[in-house]
Amino acid sequence: MSSALSATLAAKRLEGKVALITGGASGIGESTARLFVKHGAKVLIADVQDDLGQSICQEFDSQETISYVHCDVTCDSDVQNAVDTAVSRYGKLDIMFNNAGISGKPEEKILATENEDFKKVLDVNIFGAFLGAKHAARVMIPAKKGCILFTSSIVSVCCTDCPYAYIASKYAVVGLAKNLCVELGQYGIRVNSISPFGVATPMVKSAFGILGKKEIEELVSSAANLKGVVLEADDIAQAALYLASDESKYISGINLAVDGGYSLTNPSFSMAMKSLFS
Repeated sequence: MSSALSATLAAKRLEGKVALITGGASGIGESTARLFVKHGAKVLIADVQDDLGQSICQEFDSQETISYVHCDVTCDSDVQNAVDTAVSRYGKLDIMFNNAGISGKPEEKILATENEDFKKVLDVNIFGAFLGAKHAARVMIPAKKGCILFTSSIVSVCCTDCPYAYIASKYAVVGLAKNLCVELGQYGIRVNSISPFGVATPMVKSAFGILGKKEIEELVSSAANLKGVVLEADDIAQAALYLASDESKYISGINLAVDGGYSLTNPSFSMAMKSLFS
């Protein structure tokens, strides 16, 4: 291992930075919060899962490292308060990770999709992301720097049999991120999105019902393009760490697919051929 690479791995890559993570009490958000703290950031978790969020913070020494604020991302005043709390508590806001999201009811057919469920998913996944970006921009524009991240999904890159509301919201998140990149670049603010393949988070486990974490991972791995590894929440956190750090100082406007090449493949023809000659 080169000395330069060793130094990079040993360094705290977010030293001196302040991050706000919505949906930070579980799943990808929790993994990212823990990793950001490990790399020197001060982190504010914003979530509606108060017990989980507070319990994570209690694992650390003090609120000077990581703290929690109740935040319903569909409520403008809650998001405003979360951003203002990060600034008042830690002095600034360098990283806004709009990660909060829901999958909605697991109905894949449009005729069975309930109107209210569709609206609810868009309200959390895209309106909540919009509010997070809007209030982050409010404090980042005067500072002439900052990083805004979004959690999208692999369904924004290739269509699968997922609920319509979820797919529509995740496409919208990518569009929001790209448009923000164009507007906010003049202020030194970078904007990117991350699109994970299937990760056995609490949200995904809830959507799959009776299946446990191991069964979901096995199911996802069986459909994956890249074999021999299992995609975990920590892998998405690592992607967020890179995009939030100065190592990606000239990266803006990308939708980073963390999918092991799944979105580049279409297995239908090869499966048909195998069934024909089996």
